[in-house]
Amino acid sequence: MPRVDPTNDMPDRPRTRWGVFARPDFRLLWVGETVSGLGNSITVVALPLIAVVALDAGSTAVGLLAGAVWLPWLLLGLPVGAWVDRLHKRPLMIACDLVAVAALVSIPLAAWLDALTFQHLVVVALTCGTAAVCFNTAYHSYIRIVLDGRDLLEGNAKLQGSEAVTQVAGPGVAGLLAQAFGAVTALVADAVTFLVSALCLKRISVVEPDHALDDEERASLRRQIIEGLRFVGRDRYLRPMVTWGAVINMALMGYQAVQVVFLVRTVGLNPAMVGLLLTSGSTGGIVGALVATRVSRRFGTGRGLLLLQAATAPFVLLLPMTTAGPGLLLFAMGAFLVGIGISVANIVVGSFRQTYCPPHMLGRVVATAMMINHSTIPLGSLLGGVLGDAVGYRPAMWIMTGIVAPSWLILAMSPMRRERDLPQTHEPEQAHAKG
Repeated sequence: MPRVDPTNDMPDRPRTRWGVFARPDFRLLWVGETVSGLGNSITVVALPLIAVVALDAGSTAVGLLAGAVWLPWLLLGLPVGAWVDRLHKRPLMIACDLVAVAALVSIPLAAWLDALTFQHLVVVALTCGTAAVCFNTAYHSYIRIVLDGRDLLEGNAKLQGSEAVTQVAGPGVAGLLAQAFGAVTALVADAVTFLVSALCLKRISVVEPDHALDDEERASLRRQIIEGLRFVGRDRYLRPMVTWGAVINMALMGYQAVQVVFLVRTVGLNPAMVGLLLTSGSTGGIVGALVATRVSRRFGTGRGLLLLQAATAPFVLLLPMTTAGPGLLLFAMGAFLVGIGISVANIVVGSFRQTYCPPHMLGRVVATAMMINHSTIPLGSLLGGVLGDAVGYRPAMWIMTGIVAPSWLILAMSPMRRERDLPQTHEPEQAHAKG
């Protein structure tokens, strides 16, 4: 992880007031991911709205749909990590963008032909989820290549900040489009954003280093997968991080799977208001991206992450208290504060992995961590949906947010509670160090 002054890890290189934006390749990556992120945030709202409004689906079906997006992480995450370590990242990412375009376009086409079914939505969710597994695994390694291993905390903060901005705009845009033209229309805009992302990636000029594989390496996919699992499982920093990520992702997706149905059917909101209210969490994400570097400098990367999680996670309990009228502020405030904590965690943990892990292991470590973190998402989505239909939407919100609130204790029991800053490089003996 970068040191206390994380944006100054190359003191011999002149700095500019534009920081990482002074690099053309990073600007292209940033623009492409920002536009694509806008589309993704539209889809997060549009797909459940299509299921609820157009197909009259219940919360169990909505939870199944949300889980289908993440199921490929459980099934493919580990082999994809070893596979990505062997490939050039940019062509793979472009191909993933184009697959997503084709899948998303199929939904409005089916709707216009009056042939749209819930099964079709699930297939599209699985397809887009599979593309996301390959894209995101390559993307986390590609950032390091584009930035040449420098200023990773700043670069991740910029990307996380733009992602949070698009998540503010996306739900609002999706809600307005759904209100005016129908939820299916939003997916057309989403498909266009993936095309823009592919074009930006195509224009990046950085040359990726070749990794020559001998015959033993080509034949040892299973061994490479095991190496990635062992690296994460034995490391005293990565192990609690992925455990915390798995727990909080399950709980977050559990209440997110039911929150649209909760807001529409229990609170009584229309699609436009649902989209507007869901932007509060993304607004918190913007604030988190803006303060992540300052928090890391002031308190340290390890201690700052822990303190911020302890200060924000309990406010998730405001969400199930939401009622119509002034009570909507409870949802907005809770989602806003939780968004701050999650945004800072994404930046700090992502930057930590990119600097801490050996470059030749990065793809496998990222895939292992993300597979473990994401493997609980389908479970959380399905659990939240089933609870919504079984005990009611508000009780389901209480149950799942009740898991989020104390989740920071997992990090509090890790070595970071005694250390100001997370280490910048992996040293084998650290895995067995005391304290």
